[in-house]
Amino acid sequence: MNPKRFLNRLVTLSLIASTVFLYNCNKDDDNPEEMQEGETPTFTADIQGIMAGNCTGCHASTPTNGAPMSLVTYNQVVDAVNNRNLVSRINSTTAPMPQTGRMNATLRQTIEDWVNAGMPEN
Repeated sequence: MNPKRFLNRLVTLSLIASTVFLYNCNKDDDNPEEMQEGETPTFTADIQGIMAGNCTGCHASTPTNGAPMSLVTYNQVVDAVNNRNLVSRINSTTAPMPQTGRMNATLRQTIEDWVNAGMPEN
């Protein structure tokens, strides 16, 4: 293959790969399906993914790192909201959850909207 043609193909493939990479970096992986304004979040469609992306590193089926409970199932998350101040902890500026730093405001608002809507499962 001609070296110039090879270089052109390499540059083109690099640009395509870079574009795909940058597009994926701009997506919110913690909430794969963007909610439309006025939509009610549900555990299955929205909250479960947020928990998996931000909480289950410690709050897995078998909690680690001193986590007191799991946040995997619908009932576990509802219990954490009702009995363990989950919303206060995710919004805390002094002792946030996750411990690595607060979730972004959009995710925290989605959780609050879900709680305010009565915590629908589906």
